[in-house]
Amino acid sequence: MTDAGFTHIDPLGRARMVDVTPKEASHRRAIARARVFMSADTASAVARGAVAKGDVLAVARVAGIQAAKRTPELIPLCHPLLVGAVLVNFRIEDTYIEIEAEVETVDRTGVEMEALTACSVAALTVYDMCKSRDKEMVIGEVALWEKSGGRSGHYRRQGDHGVGYDD
Repeated sequence: MTDAGFTHIDPLGRARMVDVTPKEASHRRAIARARVFMSADTASAVARGAVAKGDVLAVARVAGIQAAKRTPELIPLCHPLLVGAVLVNFRIEDTYIEIEAEVETVDRTGVEMEALTACSVAALTVYDMCKSRDKEMVIGEVALWEKSGGRSGHYRRQGDHGVGYDD
């Protein structure tokens, strides 16, 4: 870490990729969630498979998986990782779809960004698939919910808003 506490800035203030080569590879896992808020009619249509573009959740699942694998191409200072597993699941409620992405690896750095990217791209795909039906949709509440592995240990988001590390 630099004197200012930023790991992605060198002593001259320039952006840099953190050196993870001295670290040992370990099992790492991250879970992120996002929500796409929509009308009850749109949520119902997704649940019934009645959206004109096709199976919204199947397409969004594949988009999320693909996005997790391509995260270093999208986020400039992310390390390319050997992503071992990606799961993308959905929960349909009356006025939103919740997306959960779980990513695992055995590597030298964590997969938080991969999980967050998977959620974000899956949410964008839900939006794209449903936009002709509902122009009022809102993507939100994208957050890391849990991570394990690495020096910082296990983290689990508390409730809807609190954050904290497990002892």
